[in-house]
Amino acid sequence: MTGSAPPGPVSPAVMREVLGHFVSGIVVITASGDGGPLGFTCQSFASLSLDPPLISFAPARSSTTWPRIRKVGAFCVNVLAADHEHVSVGFARPGHLDKFAGVNWRPAPSGAPVLEGVSAWIDCRLWGEHDGGDHTIAVGEVLDLGADPSRAPLLYYRGQYGVTAESDEPH
Repeated sequence: MTGSAPPGPVSPAVMREVLGHFVSGIVVITASGDGGPLGFTCQSFASLSLDPPLISFAPARSSTTWPRIRKVGAFCVNVLAADHEHVSVGFARPGHLDKFAGVNWRPAPSGAPVLEGVSAWIDCRLWGEHDGGDHTIAVGEVLDLGADPSRAPLLYYRGQYGVTAESDEPH
């Protein structure tokens, strides 16, 4: 087991390895831009506030897609379903590629794409941004949302997709 870090700077590699022990879901943030639909994969997503209804996510400062979505001002958070590993990988590709090729979607009330078969979707407008080191902490005000309880979410744990919540231990 990895122990406590010695005093001083924390190594990014060690931080990634240790924090990889936290199970997370995977989302794709989408928007409808001037040149067509936009989107990127994001692992750092959370519910933030019920009153007002807010969510947060953290795009990398190196993202070329987030500035284009920021400019639109409205976006949809798509919670990927267990069979969407290929969607996660496709939207994680850098650059201005057509990430929507072969991906079916419908517009949310804001016009942002809701990807077909997602576990849940949250339609938002940009509420604020904050410095997050090598990431930006984006906060969205929830305008509309929906879920399909029959669609289990795609999970990510220690660099791998598809971890389940099954355990031999009593609940």
